Amino acid sequence: MQKKNIILIIASMGILVEALDIAIINLALPSIQQEFSLSGAGVQWLQSLYILFYGGFLIIGGKLADVYGSKKMFLLGSGLFLFTSLGAGLSPTYESLLVFRATQGLAAAMVMPAAFSLISHTFTDLTERGRAMGVFSSFAAIGSGGGLSLGGIITSYCGWQWVFIINVPILAIVLLFGYALLDTDSPSRTRQQPDLLSGVLLVAGLIMVTVCTQLMAAPVDNKWYIAALMVVIVLFATTLLARLSKKDNPLIDLSLFRIPSLVAGNVSFLLLGAFFTGYLFIISMVLQYNMHITAAKAGLMLVPFSLLSVLVARFVAPYIMPRIPVIATAIVGMGCMLIGSALLITAISFTSLPQLLCGAAAIAGFGITLCFTGFSVMSMQQVPAMHYGVGSSLTSTSFFFGGGIGLPLLTIFMKSGANIGVAPIIVLAAFASVALIFLVVYRLKANQIAVSTIEAIESRITAVI
Repeated sequence: MQKKNIILIIASMGILVEALDIAIINLALPSIQQEFSLSGAGVQWLQSLYILFYGGFLIIGGKLADVYGSKKMFLLGSGLFLFTSLGAGLSPTYESLLVFRATQGLAAAMVMPAAFSLISHTFTDLTERGRAMGVFSSFAAIGSGGGLSLGGIITSYCGWQWVFIINVPILAIVLLFGYALLDTDSPSRTRQQPDLLSGVLLVAGLIMVTVCTQLMAAPVDNKWYIAALMVVIVLFATTLLARLSKKDNPLIDLSLFRIPSLVAGNVSFLLLGAFFTGYLFIISMVLQYNMHITAAKAGLMLVPFSLLSVLVARFVAPYIMPRIPVIATAIVGMGCMLIGSALLITAISFTSLPQLLCGAAAIAGFGITLCFTGFSVMSMQQVPAMHYGVGSSLTSTSFFFGGGIGLPLLTIFMKSGANIGVAPIIVLAAFASVALIFLVVYRLKANQIAVSTIEAIESRITAVI
């Protein structure tokens, strides 16, 4: 058990840094914008490129983990992440910062599925895996919540460069202990090279879908660009499906999409990504613009929610996971997201900081931890061990793709002034509502299938008797 816990901590440290880098930059963007004299649209590419490269290359990262082994890809990705973090912090120009930021996303795409696969291979018992995923998701929640907290504080007192450099000592420790303590797992016996062209088609398609969504903010002005992009997207999707159907060793085994739990998990993660990425953007804006709080103070205010997510992952998730179905955990988590959205709407309507903080507690303290844990375990329940890497990367791709299209949709409903209105929060609530309805319907259908199976078995036994 001690060895398992060590592996869990090392893998969780990898996801901590990745989640941290998604959130930590939000409160640092104004300083970066001022440093390089950028427009608001220009500086946002620092976040967009990271998410797109992260989500888009996750499938390739998962396949590489299956083919070459989880330990090897985990260490290789962590090393690349360390180098690009240092490069981003020392970048003299905005162009070089963009390159390092995009490559950070590529490195994260190598680490994430490898870390997930390490845990899936190590914890084979469903109850143990649920507890391990609770710890794993708590590190992700700490990274997301702590990133918002640290971003403002570090930017105010150390400079924006340190939101990237802070990764370097963490990853150095991960590499040292990972190399010494992680077991060398058995890679795929096929040893066939992954279909990288399919990966490029997938990444390019995801980027074009995201750009198309962003252009929807002014559909009349951009109608020809949107039309052209949609044609290219269809061509790319058709080519990708043809390759996946004909290749002997495809990047994605299309038979995986016949696994009900994995399909349900992908849909759930898509909606969760749209919700939580939008939340991270909105909460930092509302605190600074609506509540007139400085970046450093906003960061300090968000610290308790990181601690709350740890407590939920440490005590709440392990307590409820063995006692209620996994899908019920996911439903409770998404219910917290919906409640948090309602609190944010009232907080903005009445400029109430206490209600805003209560909404943040429901979302970042309870909701994200329970959702991530529930969705992760639910997704992988029926996936064969040989496909753990690709299976986990599919769900993660869905999460980031959801963020890639969810954030532009939010900006369409934002006011032109400084203050954030309730309209984008209503969009968040819509994401949560759709996810909640989907989960309830999925659970009802799963129960019906289980009852039908039991009745069929009983009928056969009766007939034999």
